[in-house]
Amino acid sequence: MQRQPNRRSFNKFAAGLGLAAVTTPATAWGLMAPDRKASPNEKTPAELITPRTQAAIDRALSFLIRSQVKSGRNRGAFGNSGMSAGVATASLSGLALMCGGHAPGIGNYGKAVDMAVEFVLSNVRENGYIARRDNMAHENMYGHGFSMLFLSQAYGMTQRADIGDKLRKAVNLTCRTQNNQGGWRYQPRKQDADLSITVCQIMGLRGARDAGIDVPDDVRQKCIEYVQKSQNKNGSFRYTMNGGHTTFAMTAAGVTSLYSAGIYEGEAVQKALVYLKRFKPSGAANGGHYFYSNYYAIQAMWHAGGEYWNEWYPAIRDQLVKSQAADGSWQSSEAGPSFGAAMACIILQIPLNYLPVFAA
Repeated sequence: MQRQPNRRSFNKFAAGLGLAAVTTPATAWGLMAPDRKASPNEKTPAELITPRTQAAIDRALSFLIRSQVKSGRNRGAFGNSGMSAGVATASLSGLALMCGGHAPGIGNYGKAVDMAVEFVLSNVRENGYIARRDNMAHENMYGHGFSMLFLSQAYGMTQRADIGDKLRKAVNLTCRTQNNQGGWRYQPRKQDADLSITVCQIMGLRGARDAGIDVPDDVRQKCIEYVQKSQNKNGSFRYTMNGGHTTFAMTAAGVTSLYSAGIYEGEAVQKALVYLKRFKPSGAANGGHYFYSNYYAIQAMWHAGGEYWNEWYPAIRDQLVKSQAADGSWQSSEAGPSFGAAMACIILQIPLNYLPVFAA
């Protein structure tokens, strides 16, 4: 089924906040979904985001605001060392704030979003690669992809020329470093590829395209081919197209990649969703790459809707609320408490349907 490109998700968000509408003509990147329509039996945001859940979200957002660096060379980052001081955590934290309806310069945390934007923009290199210039956070194409996604949402809401100029550089770098198979690896150059890095680039490109940035259709087509060739017969996805381990994280990333590339239906999607169901959250929050896995899984179930969504969101919601620390954070083995709080906020706020790139 073909789906028409649309700007409604950006414009609906913008209208309520007095921001400019997105009027740039759509390009050839993907066939985007219309505004998401809930299934008849799907639970409402008010049913899903309970008072206890909202309290957890409020504590987490407050933690992020307290963690943000207010002055100095790290101004706008969400920590002074390690990955917390990098563009990946800053971008995810900015997205977490946006998921609560806080746009650049507008809303209770609008200034914090602005500071995050300025921090990321300051680390866009001349060739378009987004990573700390001093390499303090030891960043790679994960951070670049998350930063493209964050800047695309900020640009779509504001149409600021400086954001658009640097986002175009970042998009161009991603496009020219795509390898012959259609994927990306840790460094910004053509080499081997893995699905984990590739999904970050696909989502960043999707967000940029929705905001009016040109992304060639042949880049999209190669992405689709790479993802499709990474899927196993049982619906799961491999770390690399030619082999590697199969995990919950890779399968969640794989099906979200298909959605982000404009493939919403078909056997590949259904088999992946059935495979993912066996990993529905239960018990304590644990496991390797916990936040990364559930960040993609929640998007997969949100797009799937219906019973997939009805069952998955309450499960991950209850697990996150139960495991939150008293200060509002979540300890993440991946990249520290700010990263964990940002990822958890994105996951918990998905039902609000505020952020355009997640609102398909």
